[in-house]
Amino acid sequence: MENKTKKTDNRRRIEGVVTGNSMEKTVKVRVDTLESHPVYKKRIRRKKVYFAHTEKELEIGDKVIIKEASPYSKRKRWVVEGKVGEEEK
Repeated sequence: MENKTKKTDNRRRIEGVVTGNSMEKTVKVRVDTLESHPVYKKRIRRKKVYFAHTEKELEIGDKVIIKEASPYSKRKRWVVEGKVGEEEK
């Protein structure tokens, strides 16, 4: 009997906007999240910046999906999976 098991990729994926591309093979990606204030219940926009590895040329303002990866360097622990809305070839 042949046992076919499919491995699942449990790595987190986040959608963000490219805010910097001046480094080689690295882009800065800003991720915005909305959360509710615990007391006042006002919606607050939180921003966090991730450094992501990429081989592609990306422009500032591009929407991308980044995925967790093993460390590439001291602060680079994400990899660009692709642009939002771009079909894979």
